[in-house]
Amino acid sequence: MAVLCRPAVWVPPHTISMEETLALARKLHAGHERLPLVLRLIRNTGVAKRHLIQPLPATLRHPGFEARNRVYVREARKQVPAVVQQALEAADMAVRDIDAIVFVSCTGFTMPPLSSSLINDMGFRSDTRQIPMAQLGCAAGGAAINRAYDFCRAYPGANVLIVACEFCSLVYQPDDLDIGSLLSNGLFGDAIAAAVMRGSGGQGMRIEGNASHLVPDTLDWISYDIKSTGFHFRLDKRVPGTMNVLAPALHTLAATHQWDASRLDFYLIHAGGPRILDDLCEHLRVPPVAFRHSRSTLTEYGNIASAVVFEALRRQFDEGLADGARGLLAGFGPGITAESCLGTWTTATPARLGRQVRRGADRQTPAGASVRR
Repeated sequence: MAVLCRPAVWVPPHTISMEETLALARKLHAGHERLPLVLRLIRNTGVAKRHLIQPLPATLRHPGFEARNRVYVREARKQVPAVVQQALEAADMAVRDIDAIVFVSCTGFTMPPLSSSLINDMGFRSDTRQIPMAQLGCAAGGAAINRAYDFCRAYPGANVLIVACEFCSLVYQPDDLDIGSLLSNGLFGDAIAAAVMRGSGGQGMRIEGNASHLVPDTLDWISYDIKSTGFHFRLDKRVPGTMNVLAPALHTLAATHQWDASRLDFYLIHAGGPRILDDLCEHLRVPPVAFRHSRSTLTEYGNIASAVVFEALRRQFDEGLADGARGLLAGFGPGITAESCLGTWTTATPARLGRQVRRGADRQTPAGASVRR
């Protein structure tokens, strides 16, 4: 079984507090007729602090989509390699041991993808498979884990590097007065996360099964309007109520493996906002403490999009779990989409398996601001 190893997570050194965010909203949108609602929504997020890839004055300026995207590419190529190296070391892997790279991001665009830059910049093998994903938003963290697991099942013994790079502050639109856009100005933060899924050996979350679920007729509930100024975030007021249709999908996944989704040992949930976590607690019939890592991530970093589930997993590593503990990881995002998986915690690993024993997984045929570690 494939094992998702300890993630590395990096956040930029520039920060903005809740009070600074509220003060800016009052100053910049003093004439907005729904400003009291916006301020209340931002305060209700519970986000105490967020990290920004640029200093605040630069974040507030909009020099154009082209210039913004140049910042995205420059900073991603500059910062991602160190996070990847930390993740490789945590998994006892070297670049030559990686057979595929899943790279997810929804806050900038490049072609070739940034996985190609990683292969060139860090010396990954030239036959490393690339799986870039750009349009699943916050659900992409769960999707990346699921696609890595699928690859490991198709190519037994393969190892997959997962990277989530989200610079949400580069999507800030100073002239967008839509309520969802204004709320996002106080909700999202920037981060990079990386983790290795080992095809054999390793310590962490051994994946037992996964599932995807899309709620019909919700395509415009979470979306981007693509304009000359770049990505404009759209958030429908019905989104916070989606757990009543997504929670049953989590129960179904658990039941498929004869597990009870209400009686697991750990939960790693994308923290889109406190309402989603509160509702999911109710629908899964678990106490609020079950989502403590997601809540802490939201409070300290804001919604860091696809990187959330990796930061929650990192916190779970810090806390520790008994061998054999069973848990659920889930990410929610545009679609409305849920990407979820079940896993069993494993603390044992064959010595040096990654670098000395496994070879040639790429030749098999399919079988069916500091870095925190």
